[in-house]
This record gives sequence, structure tokens and C-alpha cells, in this order.
Amino acid sequence: MAEITMRGTPVHTNGELPQPGSKAPDFRLTTADLRDVSLADYRGKRKVLNIVPSLDTPTCATSTRRFNEKAASLDNTVVLVISADLPFAQKRFCEAEGIDRVESLSMMRDRDFAERYGVRLEDGPLAGITARAVLVLDGDDTVLHAELVPEIRQEPDYDAALAALN
Repeated sequence: MAEITMRGTPVHTNGELPQPGSKAPDFRLTTADLRDVSLADYRGKRKVLNIVPSLDTPTCATSTRRFNEKAASLDNTVVLVISADLPFAQKRFCEAEGIDRVESLSMMRDRDFAERYGVRLEDGPLAGITARAVLVLDGDDTVLHAELVPEIRQEPDYDAALAALN
């Protein structure tokens, strides 16, 4: 169990993020067109997992926009934004914001994603959805970088995530 804060108040996750050097747990998440995907669908590509509570919050929207901007220059890399939002809401957000280099994935059918990745919030007003985290995986799903953002309203360290790809 990890402790982060929400507006300075401690909240807890169900576990710990996968750490660098470990294999990322598989997942079954839903795309904007309602297809289910797993890590195998991205085999051979490097992956940035931008895990957010909801795209309907300012910090989540900002991090998605920032990774969308940075994604244009990344070779053999896919940026996945993962949230509890329904695929319909994710699609509307991406279309309205002009986000076209990030793939949104919903936990609609697999709430166990948050459990397996250790990011499910156990208490506080957002209990049941995810903390903010970024994982960078290589083409074989080995974790290169892991960041559980210490204050849920804080943006992740974009530079550290992107540096892990070099």
C-alpha cells in the first residue's frame, strides 16, 4: 500500500506500482471503438502508460495533452492514457482537444487493472478509481520507469518518463 495525498490529505493505494526491471502485468482494457486490447496488442512497441483518475479533471487533461505533444517525436512508441472514464467520454475529450497521438483506454470491463498495477485508491473521495501514475515499458513489457505521483493534483515528471525511452 502506498500513500499519496489529495489536496494535502493522505489517501492510500491498494498496493505498489510495478518497479523498473519487473514485467508489467497484462491487462484487458477497452478502446474508443469498444475493442478490448491487452499488452500483446502492443508487443514490440515501447509503451508509455499515463494512468489518470479521469480525463474530466484539469490535471488529467493537461497530462494527456502534454504526452500527445511529446508523442510525435517518439519512435516505435505508443502512449496510452488509461482511466475509469467510459470510452465514449474519452473519445469526446480526445476529439474536442485534437488529441490524435495518444490512445485512450478505459477500465470499463476490467477494473482489475487498477488492482494489478497497485494504483486503485482505497479511501478518500476518489476511492475505487486510480491514482495518477506513469509507467514506461520496453517492447517486451519490462518496466523502465515508474512514477506514482505523490499529490494527485500534481502533474507527472514528463522529462523523467521520456528520458527512460532513450
